Amino acid sequence: MTEISAPTNFIVDAVEEDLASGRFNVVHTRFPPEPNGYLHIGHAKAIAINFGIARQFGGKTNLRYDDTNPVKEDIEYVDAIKKDIHWLGFDWEDREYYASDYFDQLYQWAIQLIQQGDAYVDDLSADEIRAYRGTLTEPGKNSPFRERSIQENLDLFNRMRAGEFPDGSRVLRAKIDMSSGNINMRDPVMYRILHANHHRTGDTWSIYPMYDFAHGQSDSLEGVTHSLCDLAYEAHRPLYDWFIEKLDIFHPRQIEFSRLKLSYTILSKRFLKMLVEGSHVNGWDDPRMPTLVGMRRRGYTPEAVLTFIDKAGVAKNESVADISLLEFCVRDHLNKIAPRVMGIINPLKLIIDNYPEGLVEELEAINNPEDESAGTRMVPFSKVLYIEKEDFMEEPPRKYFRLSPGQEVRLRYGYYVKCTGFIKDEQGQVVEVHCTYDPETRGGYSSDGRKVKGTIHWVSAQHALDAEVRIYDRLFNREDPDMVEDGETFLDNLNPLSLLVLTHCKVEPSLVNTKSGDHFQFERQGYFCTDLDSTPGHLVFNQTVGLRDSWSKMNK
Repeated sequence: MTEISAPTNFIVDAVEEDLASGRFNVVHTRFPPEPNGYLHIGHAKAIAINFGIARQFGGKTNLRYDDTNPVKEDIEYVDAIKKDIHWLGFDWEDREYYASDYFDQLYQWAIQLIQQGDAYVDDLSADEIRAYRGTLTEPGKNSPFRERSIQENLDLFNRMRAGEFPDGSRVLRAKIDMSSGNINMRDPVMYRILHANHHRTGDTWSIYPMYDFAHGQSDSLEGVTHSLCDLAYEAHRPLYDWFIEKLDIFHPRQIEFSRLKLSYTILSKRFLKMLVEGSHVNGWDDPRMPTLVGMRRRGYTPEAVLTFIDKAGVAKNESVADISLLEFCVRDHLNKIAPRVMGIINPLKLIIDNYPEGLVEELEAINNPEDESAGTRMVPFSKVLYIEKEDFMEEPPRKYFRLSPGQEVRLRYGYYVKCTGFIKDEQGQVVEVHCTYDPETRGGYSSDGRKVKGTIHWVSAQHALDAEVRIYDRLFNREDPDMVEDGETFLDNLNPLSLLVLTHCKVEPSLVNTKSGDHFQFERQGYFCTDLDSTPGHLVFNQTVGLRDSWSKMNK
């Protein structure tokens, strides 16, 4: 399994420094997802870094759900997150935790801060708190409730806990500095009133801690040594440290790295939810989605995803990774592991006029030229075949080496055939091509030494299996989907041709027992994966990635 190692990256350097100085004698990290949606490839980077760093130093990684907002959370997401982490090849062993595990302790710590004069209950509304906070260039101003007595704050906070007040009527805030140059330090909210059923604690609580208050203390309780976060939390680090220092508890070290950004891709969980709820895609696991469940369904492998993350690098500077690099990694891995088969996407009937009627031969085909141990298989050959429509042209251009009148080509693993004619329908479309074969060229080689320049794939019509093939393109047609004109949204950058469903495809009979998640290379076509919808009576394949990067050529 590929993993983040990067011996020179700055996180590794910082961890080595902490171990050498004696600040910590072990390495303990955590991955703290919110169970309010499905994980995407951006989360995969965080997973790989947290689990990879701990693994590199012989340490441990916790899975801890940040379940502090019951309004948006669901057990469906909890289960999906665990499946995705395991798919990537990582395991938290018996260390599965939840911020809700610590609600009692967090409450007691909030009381401690009130008793120390470091927190107070505020009656300002959310809009008023925002207005009082000031701006990046102007300091905030103190709330009129900031100087309440410790006793009054304790009483009000206990009554908040008891459920006496309606949602939004009061909050608990840290008392820090309303003139701080860091807005996060201007008396941040620690608790808000929320009468909502929690997926684990039910109706026990009517107040819930904010992430900034719960996160650092949860790290401390679990003995996490290194809290590895994306750069969005860099400005929150002073607050992370402030809470821990005021409470005088074990102090982890927070280190930030740049989050993953990907061209032609949206990685905002809110926007991804809009795509799902607006039926712009067919669910969280739509193969066009950057969710891990969507990538898995499309046929991406965890090895390829982790290789991409490794190549994209771990840095402090924000940058956008090219989606072509991800597709290269997927293509490169599948080339090594995917069995080769023959599948016809747009079938055209090919009849070999001089081939014996009723004869069926079994021809030996290579399963994977990149892997000798994959061996070979036998594919049936008969008088009537299917070939790709694009492999025949009535009036071909120069350097067209496939079938055309009078042209001879090689049938993959089969014989040389020469086109002798064709039949059109009433609309003028070619529906049938006729040819003759040379029986001395079995296996695709001529005994007289003559050469042909074209080789095409095929399936026997008598033995072919019907299949549906779904061809996927990039979900957005703009490199930065967030780049919009006035009055537009990212939805205006959706690619209307991101999905093409072909229902009359033909595949070789070796695929009769394929199951969901199986990978294949359809020769000369690309890499495909058997879809969840596939059944023995209705085979469905998703195109994972083409054999080559056609997008970059089209958009130069």
